[in-house]
Amino acid sequence: MKTDRRKEIGRAGEEAAANLLLHKGYRILDRNWTSKLGEIDIAARQGQTLVIVEVRTTTSNRFGVGMESVDYRKQQKVRRLAMQYAQVNRLHGLPQRIDVMSVLLARDLTPICIDHIEGAF
Repeated sequence: MKTDRRKEIGRAGEEAAANLLLHKGYRILDRNWTSKLGEIDIAARQGQTLVIVEVRTTTSNRFGVGMESVDYRKQQKVRRLAMQYAQVNRLHGLPQRIDVMSVLLARDLTPICIDHIEGAF
């Protein structure tokens, strides 16, 4: 699969995830926030809770759902990024949670299914 297509799929998945979060009443603080450590897909607030969201997008379940690809190493990276994000944005006093959203897209990049696991790790 070409890199451009992968980026297009990733963007479509993140857009679908952000829209669902907005629909659920979350306030999006940042999307694709980057630092030297890596990237946070979505940073949001749900009430007084800072929520860091890792979005995994697929166009097939042939190799499992997207969230299954969040291994221990990725979890550790996201935890470090969450702490850094809170510190940089002076949000370290807020309770934090890390969610994973798995987005399954059709070939035309419309969402078929979005699973949202709150407090995934």
